[in-house]
Amino acid sequence: MRSAALILSILLAAVGGAPFGALRATVAASPPADGSRLARGDPIPAAELEAFVDGAVHDAMVGDHIAGVTISIVQNGQTVLKKGYGFADLHPYRPVDPDRTLFRIGSISKTFNWILVMREVEAGRIRLDAPINLYLPEALRVPDAGYKHQVRVNDLMNHTPGFEDRVLGQLFERDYGRVRTLRDYLHQERPKRVREPGILVSYSNYGAALAGAAVAEVTGKSIEDLMDSEIVGPLGLGHTTLREPHPPRTGMPAPMASALAADVSRPYRWTSDGWRLRSFEYLGQIAPAGAVSSTASDMARYMLMLLGNGTLDGVKIYGPPTAAAFSTPLPAPAPGVPASRHGLFEQPLPGGLTGVGHGGDTLSFHSNLTLIPALNTGVFISTNTDTGGRLADSLVKQIVAHFYAPPPPPPPPGTTDLIAHRAAFEGVYLTDRRAYHGLEGVLDRIIGAATVKVTRDGRLTITDARSVQRFSPTGDLRAGRFLSDDGFNHLVFRIADGRALTFFAPWGGEVFERLPLWRQSVSLLAVTLLAALASLDCLIDLFARARRDFRESSNQRRAGLIQSTQAVLWLVAMSLFCLWAAGARDQAAVVYAWPALSLIVASTCALVAAVLGGLTLGLLPLVWRGGRRLDSWGVGRKTRFTTTVLIFLTLTVLLASWGALEPWSG
Repeated sequence: MRSAALILSILLAAVGGAPFGALRATVAASPPADGSRLARGDPIPAAELEAFVDGAVHDAMVGDHIAGVTISIVQNGQTVLKKGYGFADLHPYRPVDPDRTLFRIGSISKTFNWILVMREVEAGRIRLDAPINLYLPEALRVPDAGYKHQVRVNDLMNHTPGFEDRVLGQLFERDYGRVRTLRDYLHQERPKRVREPGILVSYSNYGAALAGAAVAEVTGKSIEDLMDSEIVGPLGLGHTTLREPHPPRTGMPAPMASALAADVSRPYRWTSDGWRLRSFEYLGQIAPAGAVSSTASDMARYMLMLLGNGTLDGVKIYGPPTAAAFSTPLPAPAPGVPASRHGLFEQPLPGGLTGVGHGGDTLSFHSNLTLIPALNTGVFISTNTDTGGRLADSLVKQIVAHFYAPPPPPPPPGTTDLIAHRAAFEGVYLTDRRAYHGLEGVLDRIIGAATVKVTRDGRLTITDARSVQRFSPTGDLRAGRFLSDDGFNHLVFRIADGRALTFFAPWGGEVFERLPLWRQSVSLLAVTLLAALASLDCLIDLFARARRDFRESSNQRRAGLIQSTQAVLWLVAMSLFCLWAAGARDQAAVVYAWPALSLIVASTCALVAAVLGGLTLGLLPLVWRGGRRLDSWGVGRKTRFTTTVLIFLTLTVLLASWGALEPWSG
């Protein structure tokens, strides 16, 4: 089915009706939906559009404390709005200029990368169904790692290569002296393969950068030079670059032109003391995945080229096969889940419309680019503050809802059937987009979990580290499909034997796996609290024995000393972790400073305590045997010692399974 759809799209493009254009032609004549302001073929009046966007942006900037915003909107082949709001620099004050101010667009950079990949596909130098190793230098080839299938180019574009996802301490850099070449980075930071390719979607920055490295290898040019010569130059994007502002350095890509560097927006973080300037976020080591800086004006031209199926002002960036690929959904992970279109993501929108594009998030910048082929429209937005994510994600939905969608119906009602079968869905689920080992894996297992609950009115809530979302069932519960309160986001569960095993994130880029109780953080927390109490009891008992004559054998004395040492180490480890967590409010500080010394020391203390736990376990028979009848612990003391051994042993097993006893893995 997929091949037939792709062939049909290519044929449409070949006869002059490019895929996006063909879709527009079929819907432009459709009547407006009941209650909508405009028919799909009607343009938005410029004055109304500007007034609406001004209000939405103003409300968000005030409510979410956003320093600066840049926006461009295109429709029917022309730019209908480009505007800057707020400031790009506070000291000295520099307002956002949509024609001059460069914002970091994060993962929207991947769309440029996929164009470069598809150009090589068109040229016959890369095949989408071929193993990526065919196009990589030996140092970057993906090892088999015991898996049957090799990672293909398509797996990278569809975010199904089977890699774990690592961020901390290496994806972003604030010190340019630590930035490596793309090749060095990919060689030194290779993530583990954790599943067969093509099985599950798990968004991968590394995979996108690996595809960029393949293009560089095939062409013999750096990814920066290819960006300049194949996209930026031909399109006349004079304020768009993959390069970053830094001093020249031998063996590294040339820096951003000084004229552009002077116009780059500064990144900000909102605090109780106001806006706080952050360091520049270097991403050159993984450039194809997120290093582009651009203006709203340039991104308008870029969107016009995408909506024009690769052509703008007579300049062709890519041909009909690539246009067809970007218009053809790859197989969705499950019915109702947004599909990928060779690197572009489908985005459900109000009124039954579908957007196609990409979001982009760095530590401080939040951006979104959405094409709406049915409306011949594109929307780009970027914010320069860590609190700007909600506006970047919602603006295009607000515009579509206001102008092209009927008034939203009330949220679907809940059902008593869901209440009766709540056990089939309720639980804690963990994202597959995470590190799978070491200290970063521990943190990801805590912040990457989502809790699913059934409400009293028969609906679902999903609570994660970022938000709380509500969904209502649609149809038979055995289908595992739910609809969000906004009416266009779907939540889809995979059901087996009447029990939910996983659910697909509504945005389509990750999957959440249901966890048994012993793998949940609540179990680790409960055992940790027990271990803390047992440790305190050990130390209290130690001081009590020191103040009075206490009968014990030599083996019991040794075992007690070892257990007391364990108690001290466990308490130190717990205290250091709490100290680190208390200072981890700034995400950027965590990313840049990873692994923190306090975490390394905490993990080391826990590891030593775990080793000592093995000794106390081995001494248990001697403890219970004791010495002479009048020179031994009583039954109560032996029982307390044994109970503490078992508590410490349980904590050790849990921490080992989480990867917390690997201080070298930070």
